[in-house]
Amino acid sequence: MKMNDYINDFTNHLTDALLIGNSSNLKKTSKSFLNILICGLGGSGIGGTIVKDLISKDISIPIETSKGYDIPGFVNEKTLVVACSYSGNTEETLSALNKCLEKNAEVVIVCSGGKLQDLALEKNLNHIIIPGGNPPRAMFGYGFTQLFFVLNNYGIINDSFKADFEKSILLINTEQENIKKTAQDISKKLFNTTPIIYVADGFEGVAVRLRQQINENSKMLCWHHVVPEMNHNELLGWRTNVEKTSVIYLRNESDYYRNKKRIDINKSVIEKYTSNISEIWSLGGSLIERSLYLINIGDWISWYLSELNDVDAIEIDVIDYLKKSLSDL
Repeated sequence: MKMNDYINDFTNHLTDALLIGNSSNLKKTSKSFLNILICGLGGSGIGGTIVKDLISKDISIPIETSKGYDIPGFVNEKTLVVACSYSGNTEETLSALNKCLEKNAEVVIVCSGGKLQDLALEKNLNHIIIPGGNPPRAMFGYGFTQLFFVLNNYGIINDSFKADFEKSILLINTEQENIKKTAQDISKKLFNTTPIIYVADGFEGVAVRLRQQINENSKMLCWHHVVPEMNHNELLGWRTNVEKTSVIYLRNESDYYRNKKRIDINKSVIEKYTSNISEIWSLGGSLIERSLYLINIGDWISWYLSELNDVDAIEIDVIDYLKKSLSDL
């Protein structure tokens, strides 16, 4: 399969993921939790970043992510830990998970197999197994969806997310041709530039997903920043070395009104240095719908850029080299 085949299947992945989540046999617990930690990196970890954005304002306990070998000092028996590794063999996630187990945290595993699945079975840990054998970033829909089922199982969120996912599937299927056309037009503007992605606070994870997809699929450097934070620093960087840059604003009607105004002002500043500016407004009635809509457009942008760059979107030779080099330590 090519990467565009996976992107075409995005809503099928979401549909299948809902079936997997609904049929999962997660055990209940009477424990109460003081905090949540989601461990994962790359295509396996971005789901946790986005979930944190989507639910943090609506839940009564803090939620954090871990993207390395270590874990925060707050982790203890009152922590709910979700370890996400598509392969089940991500060394950083395995390291973090073992430290969480030493702290007697409540652990749930989301993976397709590997050492994490072995650990889940050995220690009788709650786990959800998703289909394996594919590029982790291409299976985002599977892992991302299961995080909601896990949090619902532990009473952190209610089950309204299921309806939001169903509406997202319908929205993306209905808008697919428009999504592809928008993505193709924007990819032509980003070609031979360094893209810069801006987004309002609360949707940073979606911008990170787009950045990662451009990095991995399109084999391009880019960066992202968040409004209002970038107003206090990066905005001043728009003076020098801006000749080969392009800008993408990911926007939502639900963004805080002052952030929407800030973005409008940002544009008036940046337009003095580049005319290569694109805006993508999300569609949908919920945060989940808007996020999945923008994610699908972003994935298509990365695919069309890979074609323009004449690169293999699936190939990750440098990452494989890095992992092989580390295995020799």
